[in-house]
Parts: sequence; structure tokens; C-alpha cells
Amino acid sequence: MNIRKGRKEDMSAVLDLIQELATFEKEPDAVVVTVADLERDGFQENPLFYTFVAEVGDEIVGMALYYYRYSTWKGRTIHLEDLIVKEKMRGSGLGFALYAAIIMQGKKEGVRRIEWAVLDWNTPAIDFYKKSGAKVLEDWRVAQMDENGINAFLKSNNLTV
Repeated sequence: MNIRKGRKEDMSAVLDLIQELATFEKEPDAVVVTVADLERDGFQENPLFYTFVAEVGDEIVGMALYYYRYSTWKGRTIHLEDLIVKEKMRGSGLGFALYAAIIMQGKKEGVRRIEWAVLDWNTPAIDFYKKSGAKVLEDWRVAQMDENGINAFLKSNNLTV
């Protein structure tokens, strides 16, 4: 088992893991990002995200994708967007190793908070996070506006870009 920073040439395997996560989260058709998007956005002059990958032998079997945010209360933070381990490798310690890599990255970078979202039905993940010392906030709701919502908002308010 090896945990390392992701590289541009890993993005095809990363996309496969993203698709596996979407299927696990009951949204198999939601992924529209492409390998080209990942390669561009993660490896440009100012990357939009970073990854850690978990390898067993020559196969990438897990990944954690994160990016930096800014909190008006805390300053620089890390947002863990996704952490996924292939189903056949779950329970092997790879998920913990990727989680630990994110936390170590946060400490190394001096962030004051690491945050992520977890689905309310994913009780094994919630239990793990709580046991690890994370707070799972019950009183906050995630708000999102998808592409259709963005377009409808602009149209209904006569705004153009």
C-alpha cells in the first residue's frame, strides 16, 4: 500500500473512482467532469484541487480530492471534496490512510479547519468521523445551485453575463 500525491497521469483512474463514488451515493448519472477537465483543473498554474491516491501494486484503488477555501472566521481551510476506496479494498485501512493524509496536509499547511460533507444515511462514515474526533454538524444544511438553477436565476432576474 502506498499513499502519494496524485499526478496528471492518474486522472483517468481518479475519474473511475469518482464514478464509483457517484454510484455508491445513488447518483450514477451525475458525473459530467471528464479526464481532460481533471487534468486541466488540477495541474494548471494555480490548481483548483489536489489529490492523494492510494496504490496497491500498480493499481490506484483509492483517492482523496481536496482544495483550499477561506473562512471569514478561521482563515485558510481545506475542503475534502471526496474520499473513495474501491469496494473490493474497503476495510483494508486505505480509507483511514487517505483520511490521515488529508489531516496531515492540513497540519502541515497550518489550516485551522478541515471540512467535508457526509450524506445523512451513510452511518458507517458518520460513526467513523465522530470516532476520529470530527464534529458532524446537525444544524447546518448544504445549499447548492446547479447549472439549471443558475440559468433560471439569471433569466428570471434579467441578468446576463
